[in-house]
Amino acid sequence: DAIGPKMTGILAQAIVMFAVSLVCVFGLSSSIAIALFGLSLGLAGASFAVALPQAGRWYPPQYQGLVMGIAGAGNMGVVLDTLFAPSIAEAYGWQTVYGVLLALMVLVLLIYSLAAKDAPGGKTTIALADYGRMLADSDSRWFMFFYFITFGGFVGLASALPLYFTTQYHATGVAAGLMVALIVAFGSGFRPVGGYIADRIGGVKTLSVLFVLVSACYFAVAFLPAGPAPAKGVAGWGLMQLPPVAFAAVALFSVGVLSLGMGNGAVFQLLPQRFRREIGAMTGLVGAAGGFGGFFLAKTLAYSKGATGGFTAGFVFFGFLALLGLVGLIFVKTRWRTTWGAISGARI
Repeated sequence: DAIGPKMTGILAQAIVMFAVSLVCVFGLSSSIAIALFGLSLGLAGASFAVALPQAGRWYPPQYQGLVMGIAGAGNMGVVLDTLFAPSIAEAYGWQTVYGVLLALMVLVLLIYSLAAKDAPGGKTTIALADYGRMLADSDSRWFMFFYFITFGGFVGLASALPLYFTTQYHATGVAAGLMVALIVAFGSGFRPVGGYIADRIGGVKTLSVLFVLVSACYFAVAFLPAGPAPAKGVAGWGLMQLPPVAFAAVALFSVGVLSLGMGNGAVFQLLPQRFRREIGAMTGLVGAAGGFGGFFLAKTLAYSKGATGGFTAGFVFFGFLALLGLVGLIFVKTRWRTTWGAISGARI
């Protein structure tokens, strides 16, 4: 908001590229190095606070869902990571993975520097007190909670599902990567669809349906049986050797992650209608809540596995959390539609 999205994006990309280059050369040899690298990758995640306002400010309110969805579909990079990183690491080592990533980041930075433009009049002065004021607004906290569920679910499952498939169904790392890539592709690819539908029927109605679907998928997955282990000495099942229940899990996760991805688009159809002047700062706050949601989901599933020997408790918890999101929407929808929604020029 203060220096403009383009300059912010260039600076953030340069910092992340520096961190990736260090890992490419020296690797990650300690928990401190991993934590510092994760901190730098937080700037990569903060690219949402660059891309979404930069795209959204060029378009009128009635197209915000679609525009924000298309910009947000950049998280398709998670799919490519999941699809190609395990195979590259298996053949050449993990430092090579970061070398490939660095080359792609240089290319993206060059294209972005040459082609991207900030919308006229996009810069505003945001003081630290403004963040406190925005957080004091109950609407900001509701948006953070909804995105905690949708984007947190998307990111958390992208992180946790490789562990799920390798422990629950004894898939090899490569087979798990392929299944997760397919699942995550639905979430990334359908984010613009969620935004488009929200533009047509309203973000609240769209999110309400999606929260029901997400909850149903979490509950269904929670009670799927585990698969048989391979013979002793075998690393794991290949993709074509997995039991049918593993593919049932893939189908359920695909529907769930598709719904989460569409939910991401629906949240960002609503957000610029409510916080158009502070959209950059609010995108950062809401995006941070989503990122924390991903961490929380992944850690909760890992804790469930460690404490109970299975993932059931973790998925049941998140099924109820999605239903709590539905209750929240029921609570705010009338007020939103009769206050700022009534003057926004878009469906709420």
